[in-house]
Amino acid sequence: MLDINKDAAQAVVCEIVKAGGNAKAYACDVSRIDNVEEVFNELLQDTRVHILVNNAGISHVGNLEATAEHDFDKIFCVNVKGVYNCMYAAVSHMKANGGGVILNMASIAGTSGLADRFAYSMSKGAVVAMTYSVAKDYLSHNIRCNCISPARVHTPFVNGFLRRNYPGKEQEMFEKLEKAQPIGRMAQPEE
Repeated sequence: MLDINKDAAQAVVCEIVKAGGNAKAYACDVSRIDNVEEVFNELLQDTRVHILVNNAGISHVGNLEATAEHDFDKIFCVNVKGVYNCMYAAVSHMKANGGGVILNMASIAGTSGLADRFAYSMSKGAVVAMTYSVAKDYLSHNIRCNCISPARVHTPFVNGFLRRNYPGKEQEMFEKLEKAQPIGRMAQPEE
């Protein structure tokens, strides 16, 4: 389990272990290839990567004119380059070991675009395109690459996003976002 915040990674590891699985926590900034390669080199000494799930992501509120270059770069580095870095670190290992599965987390924003989410929508569109490309390039190596493009899922990420971007209006915005979902509400993580 890689996370820029090792405590957050460890919390997920505890859930995995409690459910009967095996996992280990690593502090890793997926936007930095050197950090990703360092973690993968350590990880691959002890185990084989069968499945890679790319789920790191950040968001930004703003249309094109309200998206400063540094905001665009930050979204790109985490949401796009982070997926690239982890796939790059895993693919040669998967090839050498007879295959594997890569699952990338995209979003409906990647194919439909969301108003006032210019950079986020762009980044998730890139994840969709990378997924198609990697799926075609590595199928002959028994590596399957897919993405999930959910609508909004009610996670702590959403709560933090609302607190940061809509202080004092969190509940109002939560209800507005829920009503805009295809199922009329935000999905729950366990769904």
